[in-house]
Amino acid sequence: MKIAEAQPHPASYRDPSGFVFRSGDRWYRQVNTSYAGNYRQLMDAGLYTALTKKKWMIPHTELDENLTGHPDCFKTLLPQQLPFISYPVEWSPAQLMDAALLTLAILRESVDHDMILKDASPLNIQFVEGRALFIDTLSFERYDGSRPWVAYRQFCECFLYPLYLHHYHRQGTHRTLLAWPEGIPAAETLSLLPGRSRFRLSTWLHVSLPARIRERNSGDPKDLSFDKHKLRLLIDNLETAIRHLDIAPRKAGGWSVYYSDSILTQSYLQEKEKLFREMLAALSFASALDLGTNDGYFAKILAEKKAMVIAADSDWACISTLYRSAAGSSLYPLCVDIADPTPASGFDNVERTAFTTRAQSDLVTALALLHHLVLSKNIPFGMLADYFATLTRCFLIVEFIPATDEKAVLLTRNKSFFHTPYDVSSFEAQFSRRFAIERRSPIPGTERLLYLMRKKERHP
Repeated sequence: MKIAEAQPHPASYRDPSGFVFRSGDRWYRQVNTSYAGNYRQLMDAGLYTALTKKKWMIPHTELDENLTGHPDCFKTLLPQQLPFISYPVEWSPAQLMDAALLTLAILRESVDHDMILKDASPLNIQFVEGRALFIDTLSFERYDGSRPWVAYRQFCECFLYPLYLHHYHRQGTHRTLLAWPEGIPAAETLSLLPGRSRFRLSTWLHVSLPARIRERNSGDPKDLSFDKHKLRLLIDNLETAIRHLDIAPRKAGGWSVYYSDSILTQSYLQEKEKLFREMLAALSFASALDLGTNDGYFAKILAEKKAMVIAADSDWACISTLYRSAAGSSLYPLCVDIADPTPASGFDNVERTAFTTRAQSDLVTALALLHHLVLSKNIPFGMLADYFATLTRCFLIVEFIPATDEKAVLLTRNKSFFHTPYDVSSFEAQFSRRFAIERRSPIPGTERLLYLMRKKERHP
């Protein structure tokens, strides 16, 4: 392999212990000589074996080659390849909670092996088969009882505080992490929490006290330099505080109950499912993207095809519900607003890739979504056709809901004009620029239409 082929990941520059790089179609991790001692302890003390056996941490294979040619290369690792990467700004509260609890469980296991986590970023977590998985092999270092847990502040700012805010305000955690991508500080959290939160002992211990100490000393609390016993007590306290938070959706209507309470009729759902399955039967695809997934009813049908399925919706309650039912599946539930998808971010906008790039799939489905994007968000059919053509490599299944449909009427009752036409002729004309319409099926009992389209290789 030529050294020039090794391409470091643009986000993997902060840690002197090593870095992630790509060669061909695979991702690797280089362990630098400066981390050799910690890496040996991770492997020799049994921590790596314990974590991978429990499926808490990503497994890897050690390679004998120095693929980068760097003189400080100690080991080259080939980790399990992940089919999809998501970011905390796309997670539901349920996902962030599971990521937090996994981080604490790994910390506890590490202490039992005389090691500790040197950082506690949610970026160290990914979701595979509906379960949280720790992916940063170089986050461990030897335990030093004379020092506090250096990642305590980061854990609180990135995990605990967003969950606290969601517990009281029910806004999801993704919005908090979008506003504070490096974690929300204790003082900011305290200012946003309601007065009644002060009666929680955990709030005083993990929010109020750190905020006061940092205001006075501009540093981390100095009284957290625990021995192993006290460190375990801290872990237990953090875990208890998180488990006692109420993050579950509250059944009060909206998109989270769309397919159970808000659809036209159950017969409509049955007829649409029948047509949907007929269309899928004629397709071959390894990946799919379900836009406006709601509770994931049709995303689960896509997953039956053994495809990787990204299920995106702007409603955190929908995504939390879907995530809780996704264990063992190929579903990737995400909180993403299609009208404002996750942008590229980080230094030079290259550390984290835009949703539109990561989510590209063989098949895209958009059911009962278009009328929201056109009538509520004022996005013209032509722009939507171009966007869907960017997302799909081949197929598109899309539902058209006419302006006379009761759900469309609800969206337009307070609007006096539209800057873009909304009718089936305009829809077909614009989408035909980018797609060939292979099937157009009325959904029995409604005026709605279900389309199967194939992306054109060339377009005007």
